[in-house]
Amino acid sequence: MLDRRAFLRRSLVLAGGIGGLGRAVAAPVGGAPSCSPAPHPWRKQGIVFGSEIEGGVQNFTCAAEPLPSDRWRLWYTTMGTDRTIGFAEGRAGEGFQRHDAALSVGEPADAPFSLGNLPEAWRPVQPVHLHLKSGRHRIYFWAHGPKVVRYLAAESDDGRRYRVLDPLRPCLYHPADRAVDGKTAAEVGLKRLAGKKAAPVQGEPLATPGLVSNDATNVYQLADGTFEMFSVGLVEVAKNERGYVAHDNAAGWIRVIDRYASADGLHWTQRRRVITPGAGDPDDLQFYYLSVTHTARGRLGMLGHYRVEAQTMDLEACFSPDGVHWDRPARQAWIPRGKPPEPDCYGIYAPHALVEHGGQWHLFYTAVNEAHNHKHAHGKPQRVVMHATCSDPWAARPA
Repeated sequence: MLDRRAFLRRSLVLAGGIGGLGRAVAAPVGGAPSCSPAPHPWRKQGIVFGSEIEGGVQNFTCAAEPLPSDRWRLWYTTMGTDRTIGFAEGRAGEGFQRHDAALSVGEPADAPFSLGNLPEAWRPVQPVHLHLKSGRHRIYFWAHGPKVVRYLAAESDDGRRYRVLDPLRPCLYHPADRAVDGKTAAEVGLKRLAGKKAAPVQGEPLATPGLVSNDATNVYQLADGTFEMFSVGLVEVAKNERGYVAHDNAAGWIRVIDRYASADGLHWTQRRRVITPGAGDPDDLQFYYLSVTHTARGRLGMLGHYRVEAQTMDLEACFSPDGVHWDRPARQAWIPRGKPPEPDCYGIYAPHALVEHGGQWHLFYTAVNEAHNHKHAHGKPQRVVMHATCSDPWAARPA
């Protein structure tokens, strides 16, 4: 969803078996539209939040949490000039009360939602909220600031006042971050950035190669108390190679999915490439995100199915027993985008997970009516949160 100032040169080749695409590719698709919808179980319930917010709002990577009396808490990122994070509470169809984060460089403010120990001019986006097994609350988010693009963690005892644990030692770094130098870039194959000069502040370590990644990140605490994280790596393609699309906002890169593991959710290792385009996939297909719902039957994934030629984003269902090995049986849209000029006619972006509540499953998703590169829109560009329900999401998996 967010434009980036720099993009990776090559596939990340890191401990844990990260490699290239290793795929057979289909014939060129030209300006083909995004994937056609497969049979799906979803019933769209319409817009629930964001129409009134200047610049729009997204719940991309964000949790939806049921509250008493059929109310919901929806986490979000505002998309205006001063982007920030927050949560809104209310009933679907009846309106939501919005609570933007009160940001401070010192201790968290006494507010419905506050975030302290965040350096001046750093802006949080794409929050992931977890209620930890310890009883504490933790949020993860990307922070954007002067020469800073990094993934941070903050914790709270009361679920209101969060304090960034260490802004100088993040979970992940974007390659544009000030702590990434040319040597680190070269170690992960980012040859275009080999001459980059790091500019860390006093007391700030340089980034390590295993933590240099892209955006669109989701984190989960597992039943045994450990954590898994899914983020995006990039693979280089030249202008004369399949997959290169000049009008993409990251022309020359193919987005793929990496998985990380951690004992505490703060120090990440065991990085592995887990989803790449495969035989039979269109040349212009990329994977923009992976969000995961953990169920008794295994992991149900919502994969960002990005058709670069058409600049459309669909949500594809995928399945895994362990978070490492993923099955993509349909390779098509799980829920259809709307027809122009409906709010979700250009893109559907997944939340943190599906929610089973009140006898059915709920999907709150970000709907977009403009191209990913922002060069075309059906009407005034907008981002809103829409709601869909179904009785059994596993029906998408063939027997």
